[in-house]
Amino acid sequence: MSLTSPHLGSPSVWTDARLLYALEEVVEKELDRHLKVAKDWMPHEYVPFSDARNFPGFFEDGEAWEKKQSKVTEVGRIALVVNLLTEDNLPSYHHEIATLFGREGAWGTWVHRWTAEEGRHGIVMRDYLLASRAVDPDKLEQFRMAHMSEGFESDNRHSMLHSIAYVAFQELATRISHRNTGHQSGDPVCDRMLARIATDENLHMVFYRNLLKAAFELAPDLTMQAVRDVVVNFRMPGHGIPGFERAAAQMAIGEVYNLRIHLDDVLQPVIRFLRVMEIDGLGPEGVKAQEELGLFLDGLDSEASKFDEKLAARKARMAARAAG
Repeated sequence: MSLTSPHLGSPSVWTDARLLYALEEVVEKELDRHLKVAKDWMPHEYVPFSDARNFPGFFEDGEAWEKKQSKVTEVGRIALVVNLLTEDNLPSYHHEIATLFGREGAWGTWVHRWTAEEGRHGIVMRDYLLASRAVDPDKLEQFRMAHMSEGFESDNRHSMLHSIAYVAFQELATRISHRNTGHQSGDPVCDRMLARIATDENLHMVFYRNLLKAAFELAPDLTMQAVRDVVVNFRMPGHGIPGFERAAAQMAIGEVYNLRIHLDDVLQPVIRFLRVMEIDGLGPEGVKAQEELGLFLDGLDSEASKFDEKLAARKARMAARAAG
């Protein structure tokens, strides 16, 4: 990486175009590493097709959907719908990163490879949900149409560094959400499927996390500001799903994804790995961003502790009712 400057955080030095060029070598290295460790897998091998039967419509023997037909828990059903609808917006995600990172060279190869791998997730989840009758298929399709018709625009599309910082955290958040959904689903088949998806998401996180590490070495001030902005304003990509707020609240109570999980299992692992709070030699803006990030994390920990207390109290009330 040949671009150097006495103060690498200076925006007059690091434009998006120059950063894309400077990071190309890192992208190529990470792409090679990813292709060596990533394993191809077949979505159809994870779907219980023997459990499937026709739905009403063109088939005279079609059977209407009912909740009792599936062994999946209520929180599992809610989380599965949110997770699948998030995956469904893959065309918009591809457009976003292809526009930002380009379609040529190592960047372009990664963009297309990532999209192909992510495509499996939506395929296997939808096939599982329909074959196992875990969700109402009519409502699922109505939600998909509503969500995809809105499209998706990233909060971070204005900046390559912000986008890299966001996906470093978001890919891990998605992995954790899928993994916890599997644990809470009540169905070993579902758990196994989501564990396979989570493995992909973890590899994607490692790619972007390592890219973010290289960005810190090149432009520490700008990267620190990007990480601060992303962490403070973080939203999951599925926030536009119909009824997302209520579903998110139910997933929080069901311990699929909540403030404590977000802080302890998503934000902190990436921040610790990159040693974000230990980076020194920053300029004024970088130091300010680092301090603000630390304060925000402290405040988030306090909020998470309050949530933990409310959740524990709720569990105690439910246990008392069950015992009574």
